[in-house]
Amino acid sequence: MKKLTLLSLLALILMTSLLGCNAMRGAGKDIENTGKHIENVGK
Repeated sequence: MKKLTLLSLLALILMTSLLGCNAMRGAGKDIENTGKHIENVGK
């Protein structure tokens, strides 16, 4: 039972960290696109 609980917890942590990386990558792209739009407005 302890092995199953530990394995489940480890899988949950792994999935959370992978989703967090994708979210941060997406946020970075959104910020970059916003910056490009702001630069184009000034031209």
